[in-house]
Amino acid sequence: MKVLLFAAVVALIHGSSATLLIKGPTQPVLEGESITLECLYSDSELNISQVHFEVFSQYMQRWRAVGERSWCYYSMKIQRTADKLVLSIPYAARFNEGPYRCVADAENVTATDISSPLLDFKVHYMGELSLTREGYTSSYLSVPQELKVRLGDDVVVRCAASSSEEPSYFWSRDGDDWILPSSTLTLKKIKAMDQGQYTCMAEHPSVESLSKKRTISITVLSKDARWYESSNGRFMLMTSAAAVSLLVFILSVSVFLCRRAKRAKTCKGPIDDHSQKKPIYKASVESLPSTCADKQPLV
Repeated sequence: MKVLLFAAVVALIHGSSATLLIKGPTQPVLEGESITLECLYSDSELNISQVHFEVFSQYMQRWRAVGERSWCYYSMKIQRTADKLVLSIPYAARFNEGPYRCVADAENVTATDISSPLLDFKVHYMGELSLTREGYTSSYLSVPQELKVRLGDDVVVRCAASSSEEPSYFWSRDGDDWILPSSTLTLKKIKAMDQGQYTCMAEHPSVESLSKKRTISITVLSKDARWYESSNGRFMLMTSAAAVSLLVFILSVSVFLCRRAKRAKTCKGPIDDHSQKKPIYKASVESLPSTCADKQPLV
């Protein structure tokens, strides 16, 4: 899919017989920008009021008509003037990608008048960087701002970002002149001299303005440092505390339900109590236990 977007001037591409045109942005589209598409006729007397926009749905694998709709606070609008049909997208998102075309609803029109050439564009984006340490953090927990490791440990940190195209990744350290062209920073048998500020940078391959970076501080502890002083030890403590809290909650709920079930079983009502074989007379009510006397049938 082409990155640069060109106005679809049919006369230059398909000859003078093509009269239904579609025009759009001529620069790469970034997520969050506003874009405008236009349908218009060239060298034709056909009525623009009988034209509509269509977009190809990658999910359904078919063309569908474009209508006005709202997404959060962003409304996609269609306006019709005397000579053109205008589609305004105030906030370009990933689902707004093309291809688009203009289609005529009028009957008895030529093939070049019934549909325009395609206008295809891609919405470029890049999310925030996430850092994960191999073997110590899950995909849901990122590396902390300060990573504390013990002397001699292996440190492998991966850098990743959601992007419209696979970014290029680079690692560097403050004060050094080296640049590592990789998404993974590997420090084997880490030494005291390895500690410092490390920065990962991600660059979009097609849009120079799309770049992200994130810096972490790596602190090297002594080899005999307590296990819970390291970032990995703290992560294990947090995980254990969460597991214990969940276990206590489950046990508390279980005890509560068991006690309620036992209370209901020992104090049944007259309808559910099928173990009663003999009637109880009014004169004997006073001799019954106070907890369940008011629930026995009286004859």
